Amino acid sequence: MLTLLFYTSSMNFTTASSATRTHFKQNKLLQFCLAIFLFFWIGTFINTTNKANWYTENTLVVLFLIGLFVSYKKFKFSDLSYSLITVYLLLHIYGAEYTYAENPFGYWLKDNLHLQRNHYDRIVHCSFGLLLAYPMRDYFKNHFQWPNWVCWVLPCEITLSFGAMYELIEGLVADIFFPAEGDAYLGTQGDIWDAQKDIGIAFTGAIIAMIIFSSLKKTLKK
Repeated sequence: MLTLLFYTSSMNFTTASSATRTHFKQNKLLQFCLAIFLFFWIGTFINTTNKANWYTENTLVVLFLIGLFVSYKKFKFSDLSYSLITVYLLLHIYGAEYTYAENPFGYWLKDNLHLQRNHYDRIVHCSFGLLLAYPMRDYFKNHFQWPNWVCWVLPCEITLSFGAMYELIEGLVADIFFPAEGDAYLGTQGDIWDAQKDIGIAFTGAIIAMIIFSSLKKTLKK
């Protein structure tokens, strides 16, 4: 965290409000984000005891990274967006190392808060909206230059639709490619409403993110 603060304080930290983007070779923050992600990503692969589940969980991560790399020349996200994306990916791959349902931090929360289940999957689903809604706003504002109200509202709507689409893709990936790992991959833990709750909490996270960031921007303008 101290290293990240050092990098952000030593450069012009860009947000969605700034159309200026620093190239990768000059962007120390982006280089740090990539390095820290690859370090932990490789570590999760080495440490996992369930390689089949690791491959399953990281299928969409690979597709997401390919999308970022391919589209980089056409659009560069802000430093704030890349930071949020990195945190989200780190949360996800940490879950992939153990499976969401068997995540140690989730068990720690379960034991100390006297919960009925391992809620690490809920944390990541909430983070999907909480951490990725702002990068979506960044893209809509600086690539399409849509009106501000659209850039604030649309990420919430897309999070809701993406949440539902993810649950469908998640089920298909598990069923087609890794049927033996289906239960561990989905991590329903016996909850028949697991998919609906995941979608709802991601949507709630996006709403919270948009409220927080819009409020911060209004405060900074005063």
